Amino acid sequence: MNTVISRREMLRRSAAAVAGMWAAKAETKSANEKLNIAFIGLGGRGAANLQIIAGYGDNVVALCDVDDERAGGAYAKFPKAKKYFDFRRMLEEMDRQIDAVVVSTPDHTHASPSLMAMRMGKHCFCEKPLAHNVHECRLMAQVAAEKKLATQLGTHHHAKDSHRRIVEIIRSGVIGPVREAHATIGGSRGGGERPTETPPVPAHLQWDLWLGPAPLRPYHPDYVPYKWRFWWDFGTGETGNNGVHTLDVPFWALNLRHPISVEAKGPPVHAETSPTKMTVRYEFGARGEMPPVTLHFYHSASAPAALDEKNLPEWKPGKWKPTVLFVGDKGMLAADLSNWKLLPESKFRDFQPTPTIPASVGHHREWVNACKTGGPTTCNFDYGAALTEMVLLGNVAYRAGQKLRWDAAKLKATDCPAADRFIKETYRAGWSL
Repeated sequence: MNTVISRREMLRRSAAAVAGMWAAKAETKSANEKLNIAFIGLGGRGAANLQIIAGYGDNVVALCDVDDERAGGAYAKFPKAKKYFDFRRMLEEMDRQIDAVVVSTPDHTHASPSLMAMRMGKHCFCEKPLAHNVHECRLMAQVAAEKKLATQLGTHHHAKDSHRRIVEIIRSGVIGPVREAHATIGGSRGGGERPTETPPVPAHLQWDLWLGPAPLRPYHPDYVPYKWRFWWDFGTGETGNNGVHTLDVPFWALNLRHPISVEAKGPPVHAETSPTKMTVRYEFGARGEMPPVTLHFYHSASAPAALDEKNLPEWKPGKWKPTVLFVGDKGMLAADLSNWKLLPESKFRDFQPTPTIPASVGHHREWVNACKTGGPTTCNFDYGAALTEMVLLGNVAYRAGQKLRWDAAKLKATDCPAADRFIKETYRAGWSL
């Protein structure tokens, strides 16, 4: 089942990715009726999500954050909303008043509030990556499907017209069958050693609630408010942070789902922190008429050698630097998160893509509309869970230290028992899914 699917199945998945597989069947409202929305996590992306979604005019009925200082701006802007530290108490007390939730917490606390809310019948928008581990991804997709809720992964770049053109071009066959693709993100963030100091917890922070299901450890500013991303207990490294955005492009365009195998390389594995650079090689089987494809992912401060070997001037210093490259039998397509270019340019100078995928009304607006009408979203949790699972398997292969042969049906790396503890994690006492 990992290597070949029928053309009918490929078309079904393609349609699901564009139109949204799970229509909302929970209690719906008219398009003009206001939603009652609760927001969990109010700093960083949480503040941005709140500003965008509240701008549509729906009711902000509850605000939840473990840090009064980070949440201060939201509290001041929405003084009538009920305020909570603990999302569990919020959902229990306001069950009848909440229609939908927006989860913008650190990665390790994406699954717990999202699953609790969805099991109570609440529509859910969750920031990327969808979850902290592969098991959580599957469970979130399963519950969203069972409850038939409106869901959306917070990969806001997915709504761009440029992404739609890339998908259309690849599927048009103009560059021929694609057997090789590359995706890259820059920078060298990651690494570090566990702090030995134990400063007092700031008065504005509920540290135990911030830790949530993660192992207990003393507070330190190296974890909050941002550097948690690079600690395995809390984040998913640069792979889960920015890799999700870049890998979304080939995942959508090439109609990918579950890889057959995953192999990752980088500096020596650190037990606690993510690497400052890493490469991942994903192998996928045929998808209908699409041939098997190898997808390479790079987290690198410099242009990966594999791309430089293509002799593409676009990757030279001072030039436009695409983040994605599709290599087809008849040509190549290079793209970043907003632009694309067919190569060689002389061959495709007169080519114009034929738009077939409707423009998005806006990534957040898609979700709000779906909550009210039962309509589709393009990054529902079925799509978002599969995308995040693929991304996180790169981390699993890196941390396990060997190539994984992935059995998607059994959620298991068949030849690597060392991967099990990264696929499904153990939660701190008092926390469960």
